[in-house]
Amino acid sequence: MTFNAVVEMSSHPGSAGRAARRIAVDVGWHAHARELVLRYRLVADADRLLVPPDRGHVRAEGLWRHTCFEAFAQPEGEDRYLEFNFSPSGEWAAYGFEGRRRGMRDLDLASPPRLECTRAAGSLDLDVTLHLDALPARTVRVGLSAVVEDRDGALAWWALRHAAGPPDFHDPESFTLRLEAPGVASAASVIP
Repeated sequence: MTFNAVVEMSSHPGSAGRAARRIAVDVGWHAHARELVLRYRLVADADRLLVPPDRGHVRAEGLWRHTCFEAFAQPEGEDRYLEFNFSPSGEWAAYGFEGRRRGMRDLDLASPPRLECTRAAGSLDLDVTLHLDALPARTVRVGLSAVVEDRDGALAWWALRHAAGPPDFHDPESFTLRLEAPGVASAASVIP
């Protein structure tokens, strides 16, 4: 079972950064392989956008402090969830949480995410292939988000859905993409 869709992110009203104009994500879900394929498409003012330089495909900390893309995955009906950070620099991070912002630990992965960044005037695409084998083969709720940094250091926070108050990508209410387990008739849906 495969699912393909394009979802749009919106900027948090408290964002100070103004470089990003639009962020969409092409989502591919291959349920039997437990493989999530994401193409983050950032359209921005190239003169204002700050993109980290290439640092190679390595695990790193603090990626959310600069331009990066994120994915959160939570088995439906559970408190625990996973967080993945992907930088245009090639760096990545993966964490497991026992509940909302608690019990954080580095996540051991059987295979690291594959990242490929393509830049053009006014746009940046980051292709990510991620295996969710660290989760049980059940329906998963996913949140997609991004931090975009302007050259002056101002940040903008983008997500599929923002809760009231300050930006919080860990809010389970923002996990609005539902990816079905293998064998379920419909492959995925977006939670309204």
